[in-house]
Amino acid sequence: MKKDWNFDEMIDRSHTASMKWEPEVLNRVFGKGKEGLLPLWVADMDFKCPKPIRIAMESRISHQIYGYSLTDPSYYSALISWYKRRHQWSIAKDWILTTPGVVPAITYMIQCFTNPGDKVLIQPPVYYPFARSILNNGRQIQENPLQIIDGHYKMDFDDLEIKAKDPRVKLAILCSPHNPVGRVWKHDELEMFGKICIKNNILIISDEIHCDLIMPGHKHTCFPTLSEEFAQHSLTGIAASKTFNLAGLQQSSIIIPNSNIRARLFTHLENLGFINGVGGTLFGAIATTAAYDEAEEWLDDLLIYLYDNFNFLKTKLEQGLSGVKVFDLEGTYLAWADFRKLGHDNEAQIRLLEETAKVGLDHGNWFGDNGTGFERFNIACPRTILEKAVESIIKALK
Repeated sequence: MKKDWNFDEMIDRSHTASMKWEPEVLNRVFGKGKEGLLPLWVADMDFKCPKPIRIAMESRISHQIYGYSLTDPSYYSALISWYKRRHQWSIAKDWILTTPGVVPAITYMIQCFTNPGDKVLIQPPVYYPFARSILNNGRQIQENPLQIIDGHYKMDFDDLEIKAKDPRVKLAILCSPHNPVGRVWKHDELEMFGKICIKNNILIISDEIHCDLIMPGHKHTCFPTLSEEFAQHSLTGIAASKTFNLAGLQQSSIIIPNSNIRARLFTHLENLGFINGVGGTLFGAIATTAAYDEAEEWLDDLLIYLYDNFNFLKTKLEQGLSGVKVFDLEGTYLAWADFRKLGHDNEAQIRLLEETAKVGLDHGNWFGDNGTGFERFNIACPRTILEKAVESIIKALK
């Protein structure tokens, strides 16, 4: 494929109803008068999606009829080929259920496999919609907080052993790779997590939406590939949305090798109104198929650009603000930084970032109490945007 992409290209996203850039959303999320913030928060990219995807959608648009649609068989074959090629995971077509996004799917799974009052285990600081989905459905949160040991985040297995023994814990959500701390879990960590959960009859949801965004020197392991036992006790959420900047197309898949578990979720989806249990969208499936079949080279170049962006952020921020630590990024395009040694209380830190630096970040306390004093940076943007944000933050906090 001839390379026609330029990740340094600045693209005006105003007047496109972009959640990340829309002034109304910025005011609602960050407070009144924040419409001018430079946004490094919502996890989508400021890059054009690959040309083969645009061509595939334009071709379907030209047909001019967009009626009720089934998922085309090419979607399944593209997904299966991609995961075999990139992750050495052999997925059977029958294992795949389509849903309109991994976050909605997590809500459906909480509803399906737990009852009001049951507990769902998460590992904060972690992607905050998990907690929202649990509480909004009348379930309880069971926290197994991550620990910082020798400057790296690790799972606390001693605490997990204790928490998992609570018979009210029916479900555990594994964030892999982890958002926001950027960990790509190793084999032994996944094995220990899985064994403890399964021993205590806890079903595992593995959210692997960032699994294609892996930095050099690291390798993602799909949770069900570790053993047949793990495959039979888990549901895995995947999508091309983060990888190829397609989040607005609302397309994801849940991979469920266990036929009984799959049948339960299928019935629940039908009960929610999904025709034949099929979620997702016509154009979401078309875009995903084209991405997996034709955009691999684009992704490989993207990963290089993202890693360079991360190294720029880490170097400039740590040199410019003595005491700030940017954690090594193993996966995702979301960098996690510890500002606590600067000595600001949480509210003062947020004010400085938003009102003085004029930068919108995902603040650490959104991800749980043990995220207070941290900030999450979305580095999936042209370098000039990142440079401007970092320079402004250093100036404001110094």
